[in-house]
Amino acid sequence: MGWQAERDKVVINVGGVRHETYRSTLQTLPGTRLAGLAEPGAAARFDYDSAAGEFFFDRHPAVFAYVLNYYRTGKLHCPADVCGPLFEEELYVAFASLFFILISITTFCLETHEAFNRVINKTETVAAGNGTAAPVAVVEVETEPFLTYVEGTCVVWFTFEFLMRVSFCPDKRDFVKSSLNIIDFVAILPFYLEVGLRGLSSKAAKDVLGFLRVVRFVRILRIFKLTRHFVGLRVLGHTLRASTNEFLLLVIFLALGVLIFATMIYYAERIGADPDDVTGSRHTYFKNIPIGFWWAVVTMTTLGYGDMYPMTWSGMLVGALCALAGVLTIAMPVPVIVNNFGMYYSLAMAKQKLPKKKNKHIPRPPQPGSPGYAGSPRAPRRPPGRDACPLAQEEVVEINRGGLAPLRGQAVFLW
Repeated sequence: MGWQAERDKVVINVGGVRHETYRSTLQTLPGTRLAGLAEPGAAARFDYDSAAGEFFFDRHPAVFAYVLNYYRTGKLHCPADVCGPLFEEELYVAFASLFFILISITTFCLETHEAFNRVINKTETVAAGNGTAAPVAVVEVETEPFLTYVEGTCVVWFTFEFLMRVSFCPDKRDFVKSSLNIIDFVAILPFYLEVGLRGLSSKAAKDVLGFLRVVRFVRILRIFKLTRHFVGLRVLGHTLRASTNEFLLLVIFLALGVLIFATMIYYAERIGADPDDVTGSRHTYFKNIPIGFWWAVVTMTTLGYGDMYPMTWSGMLVGALCALAGVLTIAMPVPVIVNNFGMYYSLAMAKQKLPKKKNKHIPRPPQPGSPGYAGSPRAPRRPPGRDACPLAQEEVVEINRGGLAPLRGQAVFLW
């Protein structure tokens, strides 16, 4: 048994300090850099000293001891005698991604402000029907160039982040299926297409370019990337998913109410119509039932824009009934949704108070001669049913879908 354990050992020299561990320990976090040391052919891919029989990394040795301990236990402890910036050098901080998300959304909003748009007069040559070409004046609106440069910088960062997560993702199929990853790709692609087509002068290219400018709104979808960094947004997402039936019920109630009250207001407004008015709609806003749909929605949701309102006593009575019915209709499913939110929020807060690990950790099998090794009389027996409580279960970040998953909500190891 001793020679098997000796073959399973790996020696890692970090900054002149030798660390010994088992290959099975490094394999507890598949797809990471240290896990690659346990794979066949690792000596050719890493800095391996065959004479000393060790791998060499020029990194901080004291910090690496805690990194290696994370592979052993699945828990990350920041050393008290090591400063924060030095420890963060071993981690990939996700604050940069959060910063670029906020900058991109801010740029998207500023691009629509008239202060950042210039009207440019251009002269283009258009072919006439008789084969001649005639100059035509064209007026275009152009965004300030510095906003385009800022957006380009953000897109470069998002592209780098996306490619890194694709490269380090163990399961590409799960990565493609993730809705957040699809949003990332859809938000990045139009920028590169717009840059590529901007220099072309053909009519088809201009038509595609105009379409891409219209679909710029997909950039606002980047706000959903914030769910990777904020627990509250994830709680909201779980609440909406769990309250699907209640939302469907609310939509059905509103649709029935809108149809009923739009029909009632249409006929109620004709009770006091002028006898000489053949259509009976000259004195009212409700010319037909479809127009009443908008009024019914605004009234039932208690918004009341005031753009449409009844002019007769019978129409006012219908409007009062519509407002009361709207309050009761919305109030019925809301308590269920609030209860779902409270349940998920309480669960999230309880999980934050529990010791947990943010990355999937595969326990290392017991080694020969250890107390936990199979067949050893000292092997501990774990009582059945332990840790069955959902709150006691460890929260596992979906590294298959997210590639590099945030560790403790903010960082992951580059090891």
